Amino acid sequence: MGEKLREVRVDKLAQLREFGIDPFGSRFDGAEALSGIRASFDPDAEPRRARAAGRIMAKRGHGKSSFFDIQDGTGRMQANVTVNSLGEELYAAFRLIDIGDIVGIEGEVKLTRTGEITIFANSLRLLCKSLLPLPEKWHRLTAVEARYRHRSVDLIMNPEVKERFLLRSRVIAEVRRYLASEGYIEVETPMMQPIPGGAVARPFVTHHNALGLDLYMRVAPELYLKRLLVGGLERVFEIGRCYRNEGIDRSHNPEFTQIELYEAYADYERMMALCEGAFAAAAGRVLGTTKVKWPTGDSGDETVEIDLAPPWRRARFKDLVREHAGVDPDDEGAVKDAAGKLDPEHLTASHDACLDVLFGEHVEGKLIQPTFVTHQPASLTPLCRRSPDDDSVSERFEPVIAGMEVGNAYTEINDPLHQREEFERQLQALPEEETSGRIDEEFLTALEHGMPPAGGMGIGIDRMVMILAGVRSIREVILFPLLRPEHGGPGDEGADES
Repeated sequence: MGEKLREVRVDKLAQLREFGIDPFGSRFDGAEALSGIRASFDPDAEPRRARAAGRIMAKRGHGKSSFFDIQDGTGRMQANVTVNSLGEELYAAFRLIDIGDIVGIEGEVKLTRTGEITIFANSLRLLCKSLLPLPEKWHRLTAVEARYRHRSVDLIMNPEVKERFLLRSRVIAEVRRYLASEGYIEVETPMMQPIPGGAVARPFVTHHNALGLDLYMRVAPELYLKRLLVGGLERVFEIGRCYRNEGIDRSHNPEFTQIELYEAYADYERMMALCEGAFAAAAGRVLGTTKVKWPTGDSGDETVEIDLAPPWRRARFKDLVREHAGVDPDDEGAVKDAAGKLDPEHLTASHDACLDVLFGEHVEGKLIQPTFVTHQPASLTPLCRRSPDDDSVSERFEPVIAGMEVGNAYTEINDPLHQREEFERQLQALPEEETSGRIDEEFLTALEHGMPPAGGMGIGIDRMVMILAGVRSIREVILFPLLRPEHGGPGDEGADES
C-alpha cells in the first residue's frame, strides 16, 4: 500500500513540472512565525498581509475553494486558496499538492464565517513535494520504537515531542548561563582518548589509521578537566557526549550527554550547592516553577509532585541501607546474606560491593524527592578524597531524584601518591587482559606539579531533562537513541523500551 501511494506522488511530480512548477522549490524569504501571526491578529483592525511557510497537515477541498492547515515550528493555522485568488492554472496545480507537502503562502489574515483566524492566500509556492504520506495514526502510546526510529515523523505528528526537545535545548542553555554566573568557563576535552579513564565502565574502542593507534571513546572527561585545574583554570565545565559500552534500559543509553565541572579550592559541600542551584535555576527559568510532576505506577497515569527548590535532603549511604534494606550495614555477614538472596554470585563480592547492591535494590528507587546520598564506601570511589573523620567512607555524594541517580560528585584527590595507589587498587578488580596501560601516567605527572584542593561533579543532562519533562524513558529525551537495526517504514510496530 505504501509503495503504491509513493508511486502516485512520484507521478504528481511530473504533472507539477508540466505546470512549470519546481516540486522542490528554493529559498522563501520573509516568512513570519504562525504563532506571531495569530498573536498579532486584531479582528477590529484592517486585515494585514502575512507570509508564512510550513507543512500541510490537513486539506479540505470545496470545488473552487480549498482550506488547508499549515504547520511551522511554532504552531498551526488554517489557510484558504480559491480559483479567483490563485488563477485557474495555479489552482489546478494546487490540487496536486498533498498532506505532508511544504509550501510558502502570502495573503490577508482574516476571520472565516465560523470565527477561525485564516490566511486567505493569493500567492502560493510549493517548496517541497513529499513522496511518502504521513501516517494516519501516530500516537505516543503506539508503535513506541517506531517513533524513535523515525524521529522526523514523530516530531511532525506529535507537538508534545517537539516541545520536549525545545525544553531540552532551553535547559542546557540555562545550565550554561547558571554556571557562567558562578564564574565557570566552558572548555572542550578529547572525545577519543588513549586510556579510558575517569570512570569504571566498559569503553568503545576505535582505531586511528595514520598513527596505528587504538583509542577509546571517552567514558568521562574527568582526568583532562583536572589537568586544567593544575594549569590554573580554576572553574571549568564541559557539556558533551560520553560513551559506555554497556546495557540499555529506561535510564541508560550507550551514548549520553553529561555536564562535568571542577572548581579549585572547593569540596563536595560546594558541589551540593551548585547541583541544587543548577536544577532549581533550570526549572525556574524554563518551567516557571521548581515543582514538577513525576509519573508513577505501572502506566504512569498517576503523578507525584517533586520540589527541586533548595535545600535538598542529605542522608548518609549506610543510614539509608539500614532504613530501607532492614540490614545493619556494619554486619558483614548479614549484608552478604541479604545480597546473596538477590544473586548467589554476590556471596563472593566484597562487603562494600554488597552494600552497593543492597542500595541499588532497596534504597534508590524509594528516594523520590531530591536527596544527596553522602559518605559512600571509599572502596567504591577511587578518585575521591576520603573523609577526615572516617577513612572508610568518601567525601562524595550522589544526587537521587525520582528514584534515579542523576549525578556524582567528589572532593577530589590531589595527592599524586595516594591517587596512584587508588588507581592500582582499582586495576586489581579488573581482568588481567584489561589492565595493561590503564593507569594514566600523564595525568599523574600533571598531578605531581600540584593541583589545588577541588570539588568536582558530573550531572546527566538526559536524566535532568527526563525529570523536568516528566518522562520515565531516557529515549524520550534523546533525539536518536541507539536501537537494534530494523527494516521497514514508520508505520511498523516496534517493541516498547525495556
